[in-house]
Amino acid sequence: MPAKTGQEYINRLKKANNNVYIHGERVDDVTTHPAFKNVVKSMAHLYDLQYEKKGSMLYTSPTSGDQVGMTFLQPKTIDDLIMRREAMQDWARTSGGMMGRSPDYLNSEVMAMGMNNGLFAEADPRFAENARNYYEYARENDISLTHTLIHPQVNRAKMQSEMKDGNVALQLVEEQEDGIIVNGIRLLATQGGITDEILVFPSTVKKAGEEDDPYSLAFAIPNNTPGLKFICRESFDYGKNEWDHPLGSRFEESDAIVSFENVFVPWSRVFVCGNSSVCNRTFRETNAVVHMTHQVVAKNIVKTEFILGVALNMMDAIGIDQFQHVKDKGAEIMLALETMKSHLYRAEHNAKLDESGTMTPDFDALNAARNWYPRIYPRLVEIIRILGASGLMGIPTHEDFMNEEIGPIIKSGLQGKNLEGEERVQLFRLAWDVTMSAFGARQAHYEYYFFGDPIKMGMAYFDGYEKESAKKFVNEFLKKADGVEV
Repeated sequence: MPAKTGQEYINRLKKANNNVYIHGERVDDVTTHPAFKNVVKSMAHLYDLQYEKKGSMLYTSPTSGDQVGMTFLQPKTIDDLIMRREAMQDWARTSGGMMGRSPDYLNSEVMAMGMNNGLFAEADPRFAENARNYYEYARENDISLTHTLIHPQVNRAKMQSEMKDGNVALQLVEEQEDGIIVNGIRLLATQGGITDEILVFPSTVKKAGEEDDPYSLAFAIPNNTPGLKFICRESFDYGKNEWDHPLGSRFEESDAIVSFENVFVPWSRVFVCGNSSVCNRTFRETNAVVHMTHQVVAKNIVKTEFILGVALNMMDAIGIDQFQHVKDKGAEIMLALETMKSHLYRAEHNAKLDESGTMTPDFDALNAARNWYPRIYPRLVEIIRILGASGLMGIPTHEDFMNEEIGPIIKSGLQGKNLEGEERVQLFRLAWDVTMSAFGARQAHYEYYFFGDPIKMGMAYFDGYEKESAKKFVNEFLKKADGVEV
C-alpha cells in the first residue's frame, strides 16, 4: 500500500486503541485526549506533507511499485543520500527541529537493519530474514515507530544479572514453538502512545556480558499487543493556544515508561534472542547508528537555524543588534550552525557503499557532530535567554491583548523597535517556549542525553579515536630537533 496520509495515521491510532496511561488514567482515544491530540495533529501534517511534496518526499517502491516515504529509501548513491536527507529536513522545518522523534529517525534505523542483516544470522538465519522482512513491511505500510533502549535506573553500578531484583528489567521468560514471552520494564519510549509499533533494542552504553543474555533482546511488535502498556509522564501541553505556547501546544511528543506483562512476540518479529554479543554489536555492525545519526545531524541543523532565527529577530525587535556582546553571541550560534553543516557535508560527500550496497555516510564526521551538539545546545538556548533578559518575563497572554481595558496599554507599552506590542510579545513567547517553559527545558535535557550520557559518549569517542598519527607527528618532530644547537 502507498504512503499513508495524515487522516490514515489518525484512523490507525483510533482503531489500534493502544494501552496508554497518563495522569493516572487510561486514555480512551489518543487522537482526542488533551495531552496528545495536538501532537497527533502535527504528526498527521508530516504524512500529508509527503503528498504535498510528493516529488521529493515519495519514491517508487522496488517491490510493490507503490509510492512510499522517501525517509525509508535505501540510498545507493550520494545523490540518494542527499535526497533522503532533504526530505528529512522538510519534515524538521515544520517544527523548527523540535520533534526529535519524527518518523524518519526510526525509518532510517529499520532500513539499515533490514539491509545489513547478516549479524542477526549468527544466532539464527531466520533472524536476518526477519530484519529484512520487517524493513519492507514498515516501508510498504508506512509504519510509525517508537523504540525503547534503556533498562530502569535501579542500580547503574551493576549489570542486570547482578541486581537484587532481576525481574524488573525486560527479559526473556520463555521460548515457545511459535514465539517468545517477555516480561519487565523498559525506558523511555518517546511518542509511545501515538505510533503504530515499538522497536525494542539493546542499549550499548553499558556493554552486556553473557550473564545478561536473558536481557539481550531485539524485536518489534504492534503497540496494541496484549500486555503492553505505555505509562506517560506528565504532559507539557497545557491546553493553551498556539499564540501563548507556540511549541508546547503542537510538538509535545511525550515520553513513556513501557511495561511488558508476559507479552508474546512471534518468531517472525524477533531479531535477537538472548545473545549479548549480537546485541552489543547491533547498532554499529548494521550501520543503523550511522544512518540514525545522519538523520539527527540533519534535524539539528534545522533546529540551530531556527534558534538563530529567533535570536536575530529578538535582536532586531528591541534594537540590540548594534552591541558588541550581542553580535558575539549571535556569532556563537552562527559558528555552531556552520560547524554542523560542515560535519554533514563531509559525512555525505565521503560516503561509501557498504556490503549491502547501501550508501553510508562517513561516521567519523557524524560521530564528532553527535558528541559535540549535546555540549553546545545548552549554550545556544542560554544565549536566547540572555538576549531576552526581562523580556522573557514580561510576556502577557493573547487574552490580555484582547482585553478592552488593558489591551491598549500593553500594545503600546510592550512595543519593539519596529514591532507592535502584540507582535513583539508573540516573538518573545516563542523564545520563552524554546528556553524557559517545561517544553523548552525538556528539549535541553533531551538533546543533552540524546545518544546517552555525554561523558560516557566522550569516553567511547576518545577510546575509539585514531591517536597514533597525532602521536607519531609529534614524536617525529622531536626527533628532528635532537642534536640541534641552540
